[in-house]
Amino acid sequence: MTAVIHHRLAHLLYRLGARLIARLMSEIAHARTGIDIHPGASVGSGFFIDHGTGVVIGETAIIGNNVRIYQAVTLGARHFPTDDEGSVIKGDARHPIVEDDVVIYAGATILGRITIGRGSTIGGNVWLTKDVPPNSVVTQATVRNRPG
Repeated sequence: MTAVIHHRLAHLLYRLGARLIARLMSEIAHARTGIDIHPGASVGSGFFIDHGTGVVIGETAIIGNNVRIYQAVTLGARHFPTDDEGSVIKGDARHPIVEDDVVIYAGATILGRITIGRGSTIGGNVWLTKDVPPNSVVTQATVRNRPG
């Protein structure tokens, strides 16, 4: 709750242009909770983080309503675009969109501007860089026979 409350206030300040104060608020919450939510991230209602240590949510992430995530989940960027001089271009949409009613289990890493469709479940330790259709279940475990 502490991280989400801090984020909601920091997000308002961020949108009003007080970005330094917003970032300081998010860093205070990060230090107290182990949860790092960038103040630019958009988070819907009913958002819940369980055992939140290690959660990272990037600046341009969009999280829908009634989303649950567990510890060590990353909603991050795959890369930062650069201009002709090699300077990082900030503000471009580069973090995931998580639609309503999604559950993301511990250790999942979701990178880039991809969409996790409404009602989906992302299993623990899954690494995602491609869109997930609505009502999907994604797990990392696959069974393969070894040759020989």
